[in-house]
Amino acid sequence: MALALQDRLRAGLTENLGLKLVSFACALLLYSLVHSPQDAQRSMSASLVVTLPSGSANRVLINQLPTQVRLLLRGAPAKLDDLHADDLSVQAELTSTNERFFRLDPKVVHAPPGVRVEAIDPASIELIWEDIITRDVPIQVGVVGSPAAGFMVKGVPVAEPGLVRARGPKSEVLGLQYARTAAFEVNGLTEGQYQRQLLVDAPPSRVTYDVNIVKVTTLVMREVVERPFIKLPVIVVGPPKAKTLPAEVDVRLVCPPEVVRALRPEQLVPHVDEKSTTPSGSESLPVIVQVDKCEAHITPSSVIVRW
Repeated sequence: MALALQDRLRAGLTENLGLKLVSFACALLLYSLVHSPQDAQRSMSASLVVTLPSGSANRVLINQLPTQVRLLLRGAPAKLDDLHADDLSVQAELTSTNERFFRLDPKVVHAPPGVRVEAIDPASIELIWEDIITRDVPIQVGVVGSPAAGFMVKGVPVAEPGLVRARGPKSEVLGLQYARTAAFEVNGLTEGQYQRQLLVDAPPSRVTYDVNIVKVTTLVMREVVERPFIKLPVIVVGPPKAKTLPAEVDVRLVCPPEVVRALRPEQLVPHVDEKSTTPSGSESLPVIVQVDKCEAHITPSSVIVRW
């Protein structure tokens, strides 16, 4: 029985001997490739940190720099396999605000011992610099809501200060037309003057303002409409037989809507008041139009009175 077992073992080892030898050689080759002491290559991303040059307070980079670069690394396979992104960093130290390009040399890469940097992508970084300037920008205040019925906002809200000083890259500061504030809420307001402390909206990312809160005043008045009255005769109050030149004037009334709707032309009496007891020759006098709750605009505003 022992001899039969030995025969079976010998047959198992020698059967298809050539094929077994080829398989064994391939296994050795694969092992040698995996565990070879020769260097291997690996591509990895690394964070990029850029340090600005000293004395750059009046210049600023306006283009977006990459936050990561791609590294082609060489080293022992075991070292490369153990590498993590936190093990690598690229430190770019700029020396002047006049540089147009910065070349990323392998020397600026911090890598573990035994790992070499063969290439960096991108190999260089474009630098676009701009001067820092300051400029006064007007403040714009918007109005939101509606006053109570029969009332209106007169003019535009007035901010104090009326300007903010903007500081930042030249192209961005010159492109600012105004600095906007939060809207002034007027819902339900009646006649009067109102003040609010309003926040100034945040400027563009690289621009700063010298103030962030302004005092805003808004005036609410009764709603008015305009109505013109053309060629109304001018009456002279005083000496008889006096005449005016011109004899007629145009009147534009600014009144609450209900007052304008009820007015008739014959109710308007433009007149001049001659108070001299012994008038002679001619005199220039202002034309007077009086209508309750209305503001009168007269053209012309004065006439020549002759006797």
